Amino acid sequence: MRIAFLGTGRMGTELALRLIEHGGHDLTVWNRTPGKTKRLVDAGAASAGSPEEAIEGADVVVTCLFGPDTVREVVTNTDLLSEGTIWADVTTVSPEDARELAAYAGSREVKYVHTPVVGTLAPAKAGKLGVYVGGTDAAARETVGEVVTAYADPDRLKLLDSAPEAATAKLLANLALATTAQGVAEAIRLGGSEGFSAERVLDLLKGTSLGWMADFKRDFTLGRDTSEAQFSADAIAKDARLMIHTANDPLPATAAALESLLRAQRAGLGDHDFSAILQEEAERQAN
Repeated sequence: MRIAFLGTGRMGTELALRLIEHGGHDLTVWNRTPGKTKRLVDAGAASAGSPEEAIEGADVVVTCLFGPDTVREVVTNTDLLSEGTIWADVTTVSPEDARELAAYAGSREVKYVHTPVVGTLAPAKAGKLGVYVGGTDAAARETVGEVVTAYADPDRLKLLDSAPEAATAKLLANLALATTAQGVAEAIRLGGSEGFSAERVLDLLKGTSLGWMADFKRDFTLGRDTSEAQFSADAIAKDARLMIHTANDPLPATAAALESLLRAQRAGLGDHDFSAILQEEAERQAN
């Protein structure tokens, strides 16, 4: 299948590599920073100089951008897509945004399928991501469902009836991630008040509902892992804002997580792994 892939940041690159190496698709890629397509070109993708060039002759157009405003900038404000195009949007957006994008696509007779992923870079590389595929056009939904099998865990691939449903499901998943990380940060703070080291707190959390996060981000928290961010503080802060904007009532746990993420951003850690909020708390308690 001929696929145009727009947006090759950290996650987009891993998804596109899976489409090339495990999906057997013919990819043309575009990114506003051209150097970010190099790994994909080396893997066999063609690189385009513009979104318009990238989508020429494509069976499916995939967008994997930073947020809804970028989707508008690249796609809707430019009337990029033409009648009959299957548009698979991986970008995390709110349900309200998804309704807007679906309505726009419908007015252009474009087949919009919202297909956000759940997971970080490691499961992306392994083809073990959770994926929600939501759209009202059953045929387009099935086509996109086949495309994403290159990087989806079959047990976590869910076909949904609409784009807003997929957007809501993604926000629920990231809410769980953000608030669990906040819970571990607060546990480190509580333990620190009684002289417990962060490492001891992480050990004591084993077997609790916070244990998986404590284990998952243990090395990051203790400063032993300095590898690239699996999911940046900037990205999850952006998603937390979408959650708070979407809810009809306050989300106090999410708001607390967002404040911790904003503090990490102010410390210059926005492009670091979101577990920077844990590491920051561990370092604070150690001093």
